[in-house]
Amino acid sequence: MSYANDMPAATRTDSELASVLRMSVMRLARRLRAHRLDSGLSLTQLAALATLERHGAMSPGDLAEHEKVQPPSITRVLALLESRGLTTRAQHPTDGRQQIVTLTKQGKALLSEDRRKRTAWLARQLTLLSAEERALLRAAAPVLERLGQL
Repeated sequence: MSYANDMPAATRTDSELASVLRMSVMRLARRLRAHRLDSGLSLTQLAALATLERHGAMSPGDLAEHEKVQPPSITRVLALLESRGLTTRAQHPTDGRQQIVTLTKQGKALLSEDRRKRTAWLARQLTLLSAEERALLRAAAPVLERLGQL
């Protein structure tokens, strides 16, 4: 069966497709957030941890820039993360006025468990789909990845 020929009328134009994708991605993201690890951390705090994991140690200012938040906001985020043992701060090796924030083993473990839990939930949901639907998602995954990077 050709999916293009069976496409619902509501997704035949780019604008209609954009609308349906926007709503579908938002619903899926909301469901994935609902299956987060109950860590007591906000999405902003988890995002800061994930940025440190992805990009490595950095200054609080660089982290604020990556997260698109003001420096006072990242200062509060980092204070909580450090108090929970999820990050550490050390003097910058070449600039004594700066500090470098690093993700701890405990922070890495928390991120890993959070991802494992959400991935397990999504994997269970995929088993509810037909083989054809899963094949379509496999084919669409690289396109969605690329779309998220544009």
